[in-house]
Amino acid sequence: MEIKRDVYLNKLIQKKHNGLVKVVTGVRRCGKSYLLFVLFKDYLFNEGVTPDHIIEMAFDARENKKYRNPDVFDAYAKEKLIDDKMYYFLLDEVQLLGDFESVLNGLIRHKNADVYVTGSNSKFLSKDVITEFRGRGDEINLRPLSFAEFMAVYDGDRYRGFEDFILYGGLPPVVLLPDAEEKIEFLERLFRETYISDIVGRNRLRNVSEMEELLDILASNIGTLTNPQKLQNTFRSVKKSRITSVTISKYLGYLEESYLIESAKRFDIRGKAYIETPLKYYYVDLGLRNARINFRQVEMTHSMENVIYNELRMRKFNVDVGCVTISERNEKKVPVRKHLEVDFVCNKGSKRYYIQSAYAILDKAKQIQEERPLKHINDSFKKVIITRDTPRVQYTEDGFLMMNVFEFLLNPDSLDY
Repeated sequence: MEIKRDVYLNKLIQKKHNGLVKVVTGVRRCGKSYLLFVLFKDYLFNEGVTPDHIIEMAFDARENKKYRNPDVFDAYAKEKLIDDKMYYFLLDEVQLLGDFESVLNGLIRHKNADVYVTGSNSKFLSKDVITEFRGRGDEINLRPLSFAEFMAVYDGDRYRGFEDFILYGGLPPVVLLPDAEEKIEFLERLFRETYISDIVGRNRLRNVSEMEELLDILASNIGTLTNPQKLQNTFRSVKKSRITSVTISKYLGYLEESYLIESAKRFDIRGKAYIETPLKYYYVDLGLRNARINFRQVEMTHSMENVIYNELRMRKFNVDVGCVTISERNEKKVPVRKHLEVDFVCNKGSKRYYIQSAYAILDKAKQIQEERPLKHINDSFKKVIITRDTPRVQYTEDGFLMMNVFEFLLNPDSLDY
């Protein structure tokens, strides 16, 4: 079954012939090789590129072992350039090529060489991989399947699909497995044998158990404001650990570098400034999140919030957590300051949206609660409330756009209503 990744395929197409090494990055098993060696290669064939002008190399294949020598591969690649037409180099597991940065930087100096690479060791799971190409790299960060991509291959309705998506996530190999037991086993094994190993190997960690406990704590508290000091307190009270906030901060950086989690900073909407701490952390894939906690704590409210966050990031928004500070009188008529939260402040170019995620609005009191921070934002950018149960897209009397989560996730233009 073919899973289309048109959003990312179009990004590759847009970056053709730009004189840079196109580096496809992303969390393990999100489909990097499939994007490049199936979808993009099919596109090239359909555009009339002949097979002799597409040079593929999987450096992890035993028969290609000799090409891991940089001098051997450099000579091989240059021998392929026999005319002035464009040649497309599709290179997998490129980290196995010795001195790959200088080899590829040299290759793209040829005007008819267009280079695309993937890699899967700890180095290529790091957000700093692009610096290895000294300004000559162009990153395409591939995420697990969005809900729309998931539903394109899901055999069932969107309601059951949403439940499965929240439970098992959107890693393509998991989506294609036939039953729940296999999905769970795959996710748990993948986390245990691959992701942890990559992080430990890259950062030479000695205390692996602390890193794993941090992953569990984050998995149990997605969408909750926290910081290294709060996490340190949790470790000391619950785990009886003496880990420091400095070490926790380093671990959080390692996890973000490996694309497993992402952080959202707090933004003072009225003061137009970032608040250094606390932050919110989200998992890039909910199946991986659930694998950390043995699929025992699938809480729909925060899970839906995580799904919305991932969708916004897939749509290339910068996403922050909004904070609105107000002053009001308490029961003793004394002025007090309160901080109201907006789940997401989303920016892309000149566009901005304020978004509240509310799994269910069961009564008027809940609606007032969700609308309250939005009413205290004094600019004209669109304010949106996304729920699980809103029957149709509608505007409230205060001008807030309300829609259900399916409309938001399945319609790429949903925020433009």
